[in-house]
Amino acid sequence: MARSATRAGANVISQVRYRFGQDSPPGFTAVVLLDESHCSAHTYADLGLIALDLFTCGSTDPLDVLQYLQEDLDLGDIVVRQVSRFPLEGGTPLEPALAAGNQC
Repeated sequence: MARSATRAGANVISQVRYRFGQDSPPGFTAVVLLDESHCSAHTYADLGLIALDLFTCGSTDPLDVLQYLQEDLDLGDIVVRQVSRFPLEGGTPLEPALAAGNQC
């Protein structure tokens, strides 16, 4: 994930990986902390599933991160669900920090 995020133009700050399986179903969780936000992966090996959260700010497109992940890994069939985290245009008024220009 860190390599894919970097290829998409993000700045990787840190990363953590944890492998499950001793007292829980097998799988792993990985988090890549970005200057622009984060990428995370949670696997459910017993179900053959992986849940990715690719959240970026600024000019880094999370779909670019996904594209690079697909080039590096065989993700199989994927379903993409895009969720707006903050209503930056229209909708509800912005939080004070966002309205002040610290938009994500």
